[in-house]
Amino acid sequence: MLQDRAARAVLVEALAGVDRLVLLGDSLELRAGSIGRVLEVAEPVLADVGAALGADGEVVVVAGNHDHRLLGPWRERRAAADGSPGLGLETSVGWSAGEPLDVLARALGPARVRASYPGVWLREDVYAIHGHYLDLHITVPIMERLGAGLMRRLLRAPVPAAAEGYEAVLSPMYAWVDAAAQAGAGTGLGLQGRVWSGVQRGRRRRSVRQHSMAAVVPLAVAALNRAGLGPLRADLSGPELRRAGLSAFGQVLGHLAPGAQHVIFGHTHRAGPLPTDDRWEWRTAAGTMMHNTGSWVYAPFFLGSAPEQSPYRPGHAYLVGDEGPPELVNLLDGRWRPRGLRPGRG
Repeated sequence: MLQDRAARAVLVEALAGVDRLVLLGDSLELRAGSIGRVLEVAEPVLADVGAALGADGEVVVVAGNHDHRLLGPWRERRAAADGSPGLGLETSVGWSAGEPLDVLARALGPARVRASYPGVWLREDVYAIHGHYLDLHITVPIMERLGAGLMRRLLRAPVPAAAEGYEAVLSPMYAWVDAAAQAGAGTGLGLQGRVWSGVQRGRRRRSVRQHSMAAVVPLAVAALNRAGLGPLRADLSGPELRRAGLSAFGQVLGHLAPGAQHVIFGHTHRAGPLPTDDRWEWRTAAGTMMHNTGSWVYAPFFLGSAPEQSPYRPGHAYLVGDEGPPELVNLLDGRWRPRGLRPGRG
């Protein structure tokens, strides 16, 4: 989306006065091609971001699942090192000349760049992580949830109690998805979006074919549960996507116990909490408030009948000051509109 010059100009303007920018995972779509080619396409955007922040600004890179390969060389070094310390909630990621993170850091110059995984503490009470660990717990049968369930069953792994446990189950699955994408298989949001969109159209239209799809989904989910890949639910509605994502991320926080008052994540593409949301859904049993940065991907199949009010519309971000709760903003509202994004009727 940021290949659009107007959108990029809005982002650069919004960075005025920002001293630290956190790229909270999936900043690069590395399932779209080779790392070299993706970095080449992204370089003008990264250069604009780095110039806007300047030499006094800092960029913190936190990898997610779609840019999982950024950390490949670092992961290999950790695996080969004897006595490597366990992966904590904030582990510094290093790189060598010519590696993807090095190319990324150079493109972001003159801003200072560091990388942290799986997340980063922004304040003593605010933690940020991409959120892909929730793939192990979510009850919606999306592709990566099925892969996580299969991997956990193959490894006979217990419920993770720390980041290393999540990595042991999820990293091999993400690596396989990356390899499949490189081989030309459809593995990203496009595939899942088409399936989700088809189901939603089936709810609105009453053709025989769509009624058949609605009947097949519960049967397929029941079969997956019997196969030990669950627990999964057949409800693929928008509200269930929100509830299931929050419940799953709450489970992640319960296992990792970061002790933060606020945790910022992304991954599900659903920004919140919004003013119309039930804030109790966004609070864990331990009292941690969850905040989602939403999506910077323009995905029409998620936007619904009122795209300019959709929580899936692009442009959301969180501002974190020296004190107070993180503030959800949309940097593009009223300032940039992709083709097809028009006011809805209701």
